[in-house]
Amino acid sequence: MTRVLDAAGIAKALAAMADAIAGRAEDGPWAIVGIRRGGEHLARRLTELLRAKVGRDKVVLGFVDITLYRDDGFGPNDWPEIGATDILFAPRDYTVVLVDDVLYTGRTVRSALDVMLDYGRPRAVRLAVLVDRGLRELPISADFVGHRMTTTANERVDVRLTESGAADDAVEVSERVHKKGGRA
Repeated sequence: MTRVLDAAGIAKALAAMADAIAGRAEDGPWAIVGIRRGGEHLARRLTELLRAKVGRDKVVLGFVDITLYRDDGFGPNDWPEIGATDILFAPRDYTVVLVDDVLYTGRTVRSALDVMLDYGRPRAVRLAVLVDRGLRELPISADFVGHRMTTTANERVDVRLTESGAADDAVEVSERVHKKGGRA
């Protein structure tokens, strides 16, 4: 396992992302929307950073759960855990910034777009990710990226945050463990 970012690196990446979002003043006001689970805590952190730069009244926070929108069924689960989607604002009034931890194939983002559009048409949609690891299957790219890296399909990228119970914040890359008879 290789540590790619530590807590200071994650904080620096999020601060740079908040600066980049605030730098696009023509996009405001913003709705920061975390994709549950990976983007949820990052969206909260990014919202606070952005509010400090542009004011609390220019940034709202929301969350989307993509479980029922996945194109692979329920992923590894026979019975899915369905989380709440919290969109307590009118999308048409905001530029939505979808937030996730890792951008990989693009399928999670596609699902999140579907959820978001069910709540209305935003002024625009942007994508912010802490880590862009490449290897896209869909034509999706991030507008705001904390850290870009090149990976292989045999690697796994994990974002560990204290809000999720980790001892400290970290981004780690490890070799993917293949299960007998199936995909990793």
